[in-house]
Amino acid sequence: MIREYTKADSVSSARVWLRSGQAEYDYLDAFQKLDEKKALEVFRRVIQDTCRIWVYEIENEIVGFMAMHKCYIDRLYVAPEHQGKGVGSKLVDHAKELYPTGLSLKTHQQNLRACAFYEKRGFAPVGYGVSPAPESMPDVEYQWGRISMEG
Repeated sequence: MIREYTKADSVSSARVWLRSGQAEYDYLDAFQKLDEKKALEVFRRVIQDTCRIWVYEIENEIVGFMAMHKCYIDRLYVAPEHQGKGVGSKLVDHAKELYPTGLSLKTHQQNLRACAFYEKRGFAPVGYGVSPAPESMPDVEYQWGRISMEG
């Protein structure tokens, strides 16, 4: 089930972010060095306080979340044991319902699983660059539909 995030979800959501990121981003030393306490602090400051968030629950357990700035998908993470089971797809479908004219996002070029995931769901690459510090990694911008200025 998808529902809007509340601040009471911060610990569970931060754990999903940390576990998923550490499983996927073996090329990001800063992410690999995060512990739960620091991850929760960063999650609250960088994600919770700046984005609108939706969580995906299975039997009252948060197994994924999507954080957005209007029509921009800033973060989408699914717990490793729930990946490949439709959670991420349902979150993307929810974003498409919220912004039927278009969505955008960025991911690391090296994150081949994410690139394939978004392309399979109709997103097309529209630009390449470098993510901001501390990552400073090559990234790719994706777009689905046509982005409106109100988005």
